Amino acid sequence: MKALVMTGKQEMKMEEREIPTPKDNEVLIETAYAGICGTDNALFNGLPGSADAVPPIVLGHENSGVVKAVGKDVTNFKEGDRVSVDPNIYCGKCFYCHIGLFEECDNLSAVGVTRDGGLEQYFTAPDTVVYHIPDSVSLKEACSMEPISCGVHTMHIMDNIQPHMNALIIGDGYMAKIFAQLLRAYGVQDITMTGRHDDLLAQEQKQLNLNHVVNTTKEEIPSNYDIVIEAVGTPETQEAAVKHTNKGAQVMMFGVGAPGQTFSMNTYEIFKKQLTVKGSMINPNSFEDTLALLESGAVDITPFQANVISLDEVEGVLNHTTPKVGKTVVAVNPDLK
Repeated sequence: MKALVMTGKQEMKMEEREIPTPKDNEVLIETAYAGICGTDNALFNGLPGSADAVPPIVLGHENSGVVKAVGKDVTNFKEGDRVSVDPNIYCGKCFYCHIGLFEECDNLSAVGVTRDGGLEQYFTAPDTVVYHIPDSVSLKEACSMEPISCGVHTMHIMDNIQPHMNALIIGDGYMAKIFAQLLRAYGVQDITMTGRHDDLLAQEQKQLNLNHVVNTTKEEIPSNYDIVIEAVGTPETQEAAVKHTNKGAQVMMFGVGAPGQTFSMNTYEIFKKQLTVKGSMINPNSFEDTLALLESGAVDITPFQANVISLDEVEGVLNHTTPKVGKTVVAVNPDLK
């Protein structure tokens, strides 16, 4: 089989490998689609994701495909099942797992980060992180279950979301578009999104039924908000997220900055407004809600999967010799249905 192997920092090589044999508790999956995201770009450049990726490793943590074989202890999957994979595997033994804070697991491993992922024709995963997908959800859609589930986890760790709250999303990338739909699904009625291009913002306002859009290259964010989701990850946008808050607001820092990056906050304002500022790490216990949102149509990502590429094109996307604007998915085997 073909496997696109990250052999070192900013180095990839297409290799011919044997199809892996699933262990007793594992599922062998033929990859249909694999999403490319900012984490893959970080890992390619030698930065950490949810964990460190040590070459040689096959990236690809946003995956969908079809079961080809199962280990002898697997009873809930069979050959031919259509599936998606939650890449994150928790040890269940450390202090953080014992208190239910699985995303902070001391021994976290992940498909496409610490073990080979979907940028190859076949990969394995423990049956505990494999999910059946309904017939109404395509395999192309299903490869985005992981990023959607990260957004769902953010919604899970917010406090008492109410319809009267107004929300600001800073950024208009793929995750920002997902958050716009999640906020609406969770009952928020007034949503504003920021961006840097009038034409894109106008299109996004229509597609996502946004109440307001703001081009931050031309105008100030005009109000304060009860919920602010920062989906960019720069010091400037993180500072703006804290600044544009109502009393009692929640600020969710979802955008991932560089290790060592800092930003400034007015601590008196945090005290005076009684703000809650949180980070959001990966996606524990979020795949079932993600499936429900996709199956119901409350979240629709098909208009935003902008680029479909082959395995041969992945390195060019990651090293920016053939950059793509918008979400990119790799069609490893698009003939799978």
